[in-house]
Amino acid sequence: MKLIELTEFLIKNICKNPDMVSVKQFENDDEINIEVLVAESDMGIVIGRGGKNANAIRTIVQAASYIQKNKPVKINIDSF
Repeated sequence: MKLIELTEFLIKNICKNPDMVSVKQFENDDEINIEVLVAESDMGIVIGRGGKNANAIRTIVQAASYIQKNKPVKINIDSF
């Protein structure tokens, strides 16, 4: 599974408005950047209390990247 698809799957399954989720991937020499945009009302759910949900998502995606022998992954979560 591609990293962008995995990230989108994880985010959409915890959001109340999964149609409002946008995930894009940018790659440079050192790392893979994944930009996640969610509805403002879903921001608290995606981040979680103390950032626990966001950190869990980052850990899962970084582990998948490591298994696939890809570059390190950085995930940015924002709302619109």
